Amino acid sequence: QVQLVESGGGLVQPGGSLRLSCAASGISFSRYTMGWYRQAPGKQRELVASITSNYITNYPESMKGRFAISRDNAKNTVYLQMNSLKPEDTAIYYCNAVHPVLSTYTYWGQGTQVTVSS
Repeated sequence: QVQLVESGGGLVQPGGSLRLSCAASGISFSRYTMGWYRQAPGKQRELVASITSNYITNYPESMKGRFAISRDNAKNTVYLQMNSLKPEDTAIYYCNAVHPVLSTYTYWGQGTQVTVSS
């Protein structure tokens, strides 16, 4: 059974930092492209960052500069470092795993809430 378990969310003041973690099990983690998405209330889910099995990272233009994705294949874990957080970063953050060839093998975590507020 595939499981993606996010952790590290919470309440942070504007300008603060958080590091999210996503621990994967049930997949050959090192082969998968891993990603972080977020969904704010009333908005569509959007890509925050992704990282391939070859450690190639991708950030939408709007996410560049404050977010950094990384992975530790030995721990089957992907991370999202978030700096200089803004209230508009408030959202549920989801971990995502996509098989590099068979994209039908796509998995999601349950999400972790990030709230940026003073």
